[in-house]
Amino acid sequence: MKALTHGRFRGLDGHAALFDLATGPAAAPLASLRVAILERDIGRVTLRRPEGYRLDRGWAIAPDRTEPPFEGRQRDDISGFANPAATVAEDGGIVTLTAAGLRAQIRLDPFGIAWYRDGEQQPFLRDRPTQAYLLSRKTAALMHAMERHDDERHYGLGDKTGPLDRTGRRFAIDAVDPCGFDAELSDPLYKMLPFVIVDGARGAHGIFYDNLALGAVDLGCTIDNYHGLFRTYRAEDGDLDYYVLAGPSVPDVTRRFSWLTGGQAFAPRWSLGFAMTTMTIADAPDADRRITAFIEDCRRYRIRCDSFHFGSGYTSIGNRRYAFNWNREKFPDPAATMARLKAAGMQPVTNLKPCLLDDHPRIDEAKARGILVADGETGEPAVAQFWDGLGFHVDFTNPAGRKWWADGIRDALLAFGVTSVWNDNNEYEIWDEDAACNGDGRPFPQALARPAQALLMHKLAYETQAAQAPGKRPYTITRAGSAGIARYGQTWSGDNETAWKSLRYNLIQGLNMSLSGFYNTGHDVGGFHGPSPGPELLCRFVEFCALWPRMVMNSWKDSGIVTTPWMHPDVLPQVRSTMELRHSLIPYLYTQMWRAALDDVPPVRPLFWDFASDANAAAVEDAFMLGPDLLVAPVLDEGATSRKVYLPAHPGGWYDWHDGTAFEGGRTITVAAPLGRLPVFARAGAIVPVEDEKGLTAVAFGAPDGQGSGLVYVDDGETADWRKAGRTIEFRLRRDEIGVVLDVSGELATSIRVRGVGVPNLRLAGTAE
Repeated sequence: MKALTHGRFRGLDGHAALFDLATGPAAAPLASLRVAILERDIGRVTLRRPEGYRLDRGWAIAPDRTEPPFEGRQRDDISGFANPAATVAEDGGIVTLTAAGLRAQIRLDPFGIAWYRDGEQQPFLRDRPTQAYLLSRKTAALMHAMERHDDERHYGLGDKTGPLDRTGRRFAIDAVDPCGFDAELSDPLYKMLPFVIVDGARGAHGIFYDNLALGAVDLGCTIDNYHGLFRTYRAEDGDLDYYVLAGPSVPDVTRRFSWLTGGQAFAPRWSLGFAMTTMTIADAPDADRRITAFIEDCRRYRIRCDSFHFGSGYTSIGNRRYAFNWNREKFPDPAATMARLKAAGMQPVTNLKPCLLDDHPRIDEAKARGILVADGETGEPAVAQFWDGLGFHVDFTNPAGRKWWADGIRDALLAFGVTSVWNDNNEYEIWDEDAACNGDGRPFPQALARPAQALLMHKLAYETQAAQAPGKRPYTITRAGSAGIARYGQTWSGDNETAWKSLRYNLIQGLNMSLSGFYNTGHDVGGFHGPSPGPELLCRFVEFCALWPRMVMNSWKDSGIVTTPWMHPDVLPQVRSTMELRHSLIPYLYTQMWRAALDDVPPVRPLFWDFASDANAAAVEDAFMLGPDLLVAPVLDEGATSRKVYLPAHPGGWYDWHDGTAFEGGRTITVAAPLGRLPVFARAGAIVPVEDEKGLTAVAFGAPDGQGSGLVYVDDGETADWRKAGRTIEFRLRRDEIGVVLDVSGELATSIRVRGVGVPNLRLAGTAE
């Protein structure tokens, strides 16, 4: 690659500063570069080659929830941003671009950019002083290098594995189908997300590369004596187009990134219940009978299940799977099957895969319509290896492909009573270098935007379901994709291994997914791949997964044994008790999902999110906050019947959820944790809504000053107009001459019950006792 070390300032282009970049003062320019300030806390740098952008559009950027069209948002589109007026000054080889809240100082030789927040004299982000921008003239590769500091920690990158702080590691920006991945070491996984949060003495900032090509992020793995400490982003193709998020805290960066990429969809309330799936049931020749048996088992063992997710076996012919095909030997009457599930309180969700096998019953039709990703040289469909054999992928950048797929969802699934679509195996592992996308009539190489296919598949499922059931919020799931998939629905950590190690590292993986803007997420309960879980591991898996937004028990075992809540009778009471805990907390969890959709706040987050002033909280990787009020510390080690938990410093300390024991904050405690007792702690001053068959109860946890507050969001659980139709009930504690009073404001206030933990003489306002 060529190092672009010299810049020439060309002046303002609108509100952006424009530069030519070359390898030296006398060399011809190899690219132009724009520096812009889009918001008081968002900057942008865009590099353009003389021949133009490699891909002139994208699908990730959706500021303030401005929905991009299927054909993509034009790269030069700045709508949806405040675009504050900027001033520019040049002095001594330094060009300074300033707008409200932010300024960029651009050094011309050697070329580099430093970013400053208002009132700060030290940059929070600065390019590496040596060779910060590199481009290849022989390939389309590029690299950006930034200065790094010893005290900095790195988070983000989506579903990557390993420790919470990613410093010192190198990650592939790629996506594959890594069934049974090692949650500590495997890379790549399913999602391609070059978004990094940097936190250190200069505060926190984020950097997001809007590039969908293969690449790599190096966060200090490479040490090179000639350049000092640095981190790099490399891409094999595409454009250098990055956004700087100024922070200054980690929550500021995460919330702003969510805002930048369209936010989080608000799923229906039923999706927060326990769900069940396994490939084994739908693969079985008597699948329909097994589903009936599962419904009966749920009743027999008193397990509440709110949705049943069909593995792809319902589409099989022989041992292979074919999208939109119903195997009528297994399912003679699909509509009756769906009706039976709904009558049992279970919403049906069906798995869909975007690869049509080479003998798919409708493959000739798909080829004739030209709806498949094509080999750009031959015009024939691009061949990909799939797990059932060779096949061809539907092209979601093709309007005809989208119509064909939407028709299939509507006619083959929703028409039979299916409620939701689960988009799976959509990593688009098409390795043909000539593979090309239709691009809505403007073709481009598939290698430039593989994860966009998964995003568009997800978007199409969302919009098709919304059209079929107007007024209701869709629930959609995707395994793969890029930044922006959260605005359509749920994702998860993927096909995890049934192992103790998975508990610890799935937890960390989930925290970084939350910090990366994927707020509706979770893990396969019991482990998807590998041996069947024994009684202890099954119970600990249920506990570990019980308080994430997604709780789906999913398995595929060579033995054919299905992982179920009742597979080990000796721990069934403990499993049932943990599931009941989840269901009792759905009002609280639903309120956190509402906040995620409304205000870009993740329900699950690391302890340092809420306790940034407690230095010890930053080191905790084995627990998480669920909303602002609950600390969850699952048991992660085999044979353990107790565990140590660090409780952050907090006025009034913490209360054990189960028995109300009070603990001082700012210290590590040891608590009993027998099977079935998930360690959960409520902060002093919290008021947490719970429900049972009698209705809603506000549980108030005492604080030294008698103060406390809480909130619950209430609607019908599925309205699309939730911003207007929903309502909130607010709780507030106050002292009076008798004791402590709980004030409740909002509709339904009169039907709320109250319970105090560490709150003497608590009573509901308007009552005598």
